[in-house]
Amino acid sequence: MIVAFLNQKGGVGKTTLALHLAGQWAREGRRVTVIDADPQGSALDWSEQRAREGLPRLFGVIGLARDTLHREAPELAHEVDHVVIDGPPRVAGLLRSALLATDLVLIPVQPSPFDGWASAEMLRLLSEARLFRPTLLARFVLNRCGAGTTIARETGLALADHDPPVLATRIGQRVAFADTARTGRLVMDWRPRGIAAREIAALCCDVGRQVS
Repeated sequence: MIVAFLNQKGGVGKTTLALHLAGQWAREGRRVTVIDADPQGSALDWSEQRAREGLPRLFGVIGLARDTLHREAPELAHEVDHVVIDGPPRVAGLLRSALLATDLVLIPVQPSPFDGWASAEMLRLLSEARLFRPTLLARFVLNRCGAGTTIARETGLALADHDPPVLATRIGQRVAFADTARTGRLVMDWRPRGIAAREIAALCCDVGRQVS
């Protein structure tokens, strides 16, 4: 399966979610490759930091920030169980290529009307891709949700009947996730039974249900 985290808006947590989904699958014994399709190379930076810290390598991270992704990602998928694409912001050619490569598009959004408006261009590109791949699946992922906040509930309700719909799992606004970017770790490395790790495990199950 190829899963891509895509949104033209930056700062919505694509890299964090991509790395954690890959890490959860790896912990479950799956062979996983992450494709860093963002020219900024944040996933590659995380992988290099993990190696410097002497932490075990859970999955491979490959830099493929080019618009031939739709041809290269399926080839990589033959070697592993899952490919996770960390997509770029604001690079239409790369986004189009990623859309044509993937089985499931996950669109991270924060619980804010501004994020919904910023996703409009992403949805236009998704509609364009479905002309070539009518069965392409897509889901919103609510990320960085404050505990018990009204806006998170309202955003979830607004997206409930949306196309694409929103996943049931919501990821909280937690310091643990922010710390992973600079340390080369995952929340499961620190507290495998903590609430952040449980949210990622729930996201992994939720993603699996979409394509089963």
